[in-house]
Amino acid sequence: MLIVETRQAISANEAKGMDTSALRANFQGEGMFQDGQIRLIYTHYDRMIVGGAVPADRTLVLDQVKQCGTPSILDRREMGVVNIGGDGSVTAAGETYAMSKGDVLYLPMGAGQVTFAGQGRFYITSCPAHRTLPARLVRLEEAKKLTLGAAETANHRTINQFIHPEVMESCQLVLGYTQFHGGSVWNTMPAHLHDRRMEAYLYFDIPDGQRVFHFMGEPQETRHLVIANEEAALSPPWSIHCGAGTSSYSFIWAMAGDNVDYRDVESVAMEDLR
Repeated sequence: MLIVETRQAISANEAKGMDTSALRANFQGEGMFQDGQIRLIYTHYDRMIVGGAVPADRTLVLDQVKQCGTPSILDRREMGVVNIGGDGSVTAAGETYAMSKGDVLYLPMGAGQVTFAGQGRFYITSCPAHRTLPARLVRLEEAKKLTLGAAETANHRTINQFIHPEVMESCQLVLGYTQFHGGSVWNTMPAHLHDRRMEAYLYFDIPDGQRVFHFMGEPQETRHLVIANEEAALSPPWSIHCGAGTSSYSFIWAMAGDNVDYRDVESVAMEDLR
């Protein structure tokens, strides 16, 4: 079963007047991981798609998505798939990729329908592409690692870069995930902006009863979303994106836009946040 929801682009001025329900309806992705289903959110932020596929020991096929306007989803798009669950497999273009938890698969434009199987919980990201590149399965030991922050500021973390210019080539998709060192809970602090790219976060490995407070909005008009396990936050180009958890957690970040330069950001000083 395929379920697709469309999210329109929201301006910074519109977001200022939203209550909690409206913020969640526009910027939070809930219920994406359901047994036997593929659930996607088609956003109008750089035409990014995010979603989940949970085969639950069955087989799920992702092919035509009406919102894309093409016979198959990858006719004019590329895709990143992250397995956040048990062992499973993804098949595309006649190749089957066995994926354990933490593995990342890049599928290029023209790869055709995508089949998900096994006990995996597959997080899907996709954005428009302009040429075909090689498919690649990237495991954690092959990722580029960047360690930032410190224990004293509760943001000591390792950023694992998978679909990234220093690891592999893509058209515009950039993707990785962040893991925290003991006692650290803050992500992406100090906050930043990148008006050339949107970004989506998928929070996972949040223990039962715990939450992440994800901060968004313009630097002088911050808002927050209370995020549970396996929920996403959609960050428009005008918005900051950072968060803090009540316990340990991990999160996948994915970007699409004008460039693939991970360091092309405008930092926001702590004293400028409101």
